[in-house]
Amino acid sequence: MARVSSVAQPVRDLAGGEDHFEVDAATVRALLAALDARYPGLGELVRSQMAIAIDGELHHDALDEPLAPDSEVVLIPRIVGG
Repeated sequence: MARVSSVAQPVRDLAGGEDHFEVDAATVRALLAALDARYPGLGELVRSQMAIAIDGELHHDALDEPLAPDSEVVLIPRIVGG
């Protein structure tokens, strides 16, 4: 199972205070669907407001990225400039 973590407050708010999850998913898209099923709204929050690092590598368009059973996924708030 992929290990997912985030220190972002919006993630913790939707996940009842949790900031670490284990999710069985083969792709980031499947991971977000599983998170959304477990914590309604969390998958959409990640899609719209977070960057995703997989095993230490930041991905900007990660939906179709594969996940290994032991992948470490970190959800990072996007930095928006103006």
